[in-house]
Amino acid sequence: MLNVFAPLLETERELREMEAQIADPAAAADEKTYQDLLNRYALKSDWFKDNGGYEIETRIRSVLYGMGFGNFPSDTVVSTLSGGQKTRLALARILLQAPDLLMLDEPTNHLDIQTLTWLEDYLRNYSGALLVVSHDRYFLDRLVTTIVEIERHQSTRYTGNYSRYIELKAAEYESRMKQYEKQQDEIARMEDFIQRNLVRASTTKRAQSRRKALEKMERIDRPLGDLKRASFSFEAEIQTGKDVLHVDHLSYGYDDSKAPLFQNVSFNLLRGETVALIGPNGIGKSTLLKILTGDFKPRSGSLTWGAKVKIGYYDQEQTHLNRDNTVLEEVWSAFPHIEEARIRSVLGNFLFSGEDVLKKVAALSGGEKARVALAKLMLEKANVLILDEPTNHLDLFSKEVLESALLDYDGTLLFISHDRYFLNKMAERIVELHPNGAGHFLGNYDDYQEKKLELEEMAAEKAAQEATKQKPAERSSIQEDDSAAKGKSGAASYEADKQAKREERNRQRRLEQLEELISKLEEDIASLEHELTLPEVYQDYAAVQERQASIDEYKEQLSAIYEEWEQLMDN
Repeated sequence: MLNVFAPLLETERELREMEAQIADPAAAADEKTYQDLLNRYALKSDWFKDNGGYEIETRIRSVLYGMGFGNFPSDTVVSTLSGGQKTRLALARILLQAPDLLMLDEPTNHLDIQTLTWLEDYLRNYSGALLVVSHDRYFLDRLVTTIVEIERHQSTRYTGNYSRYIELKAAEYESRMKQYEKQQDEIARMEDFIQRNLVRASTTKRAQSRRKALEKMERIDRPLGDLKRASFSFEAEIQTGKDVLHVDHLSYGYDDSKAPLFQNVSFNLLRGETVALIGPNGIGKSTLLKILTGDFKPRSGSLTWGAKVKIGYYDQEQTHLNRDNTVLEEVWSAFPHIEEARIRSVLGNFLFSGEDVLKKVAALSGGEKARVALAKLMLEKANVLILDEPTNHLDLFSKEVLESALLDYDGTLLFISHDRYFLNKMAERIVELHPNGAGHFLGNYDDYQEKKLELEEMAAEKAAQEATKQKPAERSSIQEDDSAAKGKSGAASYEADKQAKREERNRQRRLEQLEELISKLEEDIASLEHELTLPEVYQDYAAVQERQASIDEYKEQLSAIYEEWEQLMDN
């Protein structure tokens, strides 16, 4: 990290040398030379200060802490770090450089949720420009203001975050399709008129005129729909009993002589539940899943699977794939009883068509390996799915297909994910793993965040209450009586303060929601008003009426939202 500040460190070395010269009594003998030295020292010292020379250590510690290196000794050798740690260290170094243009290629890979949140907050306040490639939809929604989509060898620019891009793209496709269909109807009418009137002497001239107009018409191409996407679904062959899994005080360690990786972990799974397992990197989430699948043995504790359970396991590292197999061999060897045509059909749904099925697994990209693993998982027809980072390596469209398939799945789902968008969409309950057990939270990621914040505030309030109860032994009895009297109202005051803070959080959350709605409605109104200036719209009475009705409806909604927003702001 210090290499980033090489010019500043060199300046600091020069300043130390100049200070030694200034302190030398012999230097003061030549007044002019001594004054020049003082002037140079002052200029260099100002430059050092203005460029953050006195903040180097603070900046380094701040960024390293944020990127998860807070507990690492400063003399840790880089070559001893894992691949994910090296990626985070490289990102930390780039952030320290603070360039005018920061280009990030999948910066959220290998980051846990805590580090992701820190990085987002850091980049939201970044003074330079950002160009990001990312499949993390939550990250894109929080950070970006413009999206450039590259598709079919063309780039298209959309203003807004990821969610806004989805809306704009759908609206653009619908608008182009309407224009295309309208022109096709017009062409059909003109061709019909020409065919009926060309042979009649009385109408030949008009028919020829229409034919010339038709020939000169600039044809609108049929808008292309979405690119081919993976298509799949998960089905459970049989149903489990009501109680699917019981985990009781589970612990695990790599060496019996060392402290366990985690201990006292307990939770249950019921039929049909969708539960997310989260926690910082290195806490042992993947290890816990491998204990559940039987790959690892726990140090202590127990786990009990329910009746008729059939487990399907997705490993984020794809260690269960044979690198020497072709794609076809990999899937067919796992399900030899299924005919080749059916296997090829399934692989086609996962975007392996034609010669693609003959590719070696070793030659596949991360996303292709993920799709092979998902194809095998689908064919298992398991009633319990255990998924370790299932959205890693998948493109945005494949993530959405996976989400749809899992939402329709009628079995039980336990998964690990750092994809907060995926957590929000899928999780009904969250289990947070930590070294001494597990915390349990109902709801999705946003609900978990809200509950964590509430718990932190309660802990801070309790600590403050405890601090006020501490009285020095020498305090007079009058002061003690005073404190006792105040203590009677303490509980009521605490509850009132807690309620006030909860109401303030709800008010702020509602204000944010209203501001997002206002922004969206204003953009929609501006877009519709722009459409009214287009010839193909203002020449079509029905189209004008349709857009004007939408504008009026949006303005009415906007007025009501503004009224609620003003009331909340006044409170």
